[in-house]
Amino acid sequence: MSIFLQRKSKISASRKLMLKSLLVATAQEALEQELEEKEEEKEKYLEEKTPPIHTSCMSLAELKTLCEELYAKIDVVDEERYDIEAKVLHNTRERPSLRRVRVSADAILRSLLGSKHKVSLDLRANLKSVKKDDTEKEKTVEVNDWRKNVEAMSGMEGRKKMFDAAMGQNQ
Repeated sequence: MSIFLQRKSKISASRKLMLKSLLVATAQEALEQELEEKEEEKEKYLEEKTPPIHTSCMSLAELKTLCEELYAKIDVVDEERYDIEAKVLHNTRERPSLRRVRVSADAILRSLLGSKHKVSLDLRANLKSVKKDDTEKEKTVEVNDWRKNVEAMSGMEGRKKMFDAAMGQNQ
């Protein structure tokens, strides 16, 4: 028997499915509750920052000045929003693109351990060396196309070539 035996799950598949569905349901409830809380916070903030305006007892001149003040505040908020959007856009454009950098194992250890790093990892020393002679012999073997050989030897011309070649060897 091996040391590492696979443990069988103590929970059945139907029980796992039920637990998973319960987890999803509780997560969904928590998300809905969080959204409701955010909406309530937003309403409270708006109530604090924007008190109700009673326009029923205002004269026409007072309404005009109120409108001018509101437009001025809207302009300030729009300028701030535009500035923030411009900054975000600038930051996304100016971010340098990532590129792949080769770092040796020693450099990584030095950066992690600092001056404590004294062990040198020479990973290439443990690699198997390949003899170049074997690869050169394989490259020098000429590979001829057998179709050219068959076409050249077919018919009477091929037999004549073979005859001429045999006569050349005998002389």
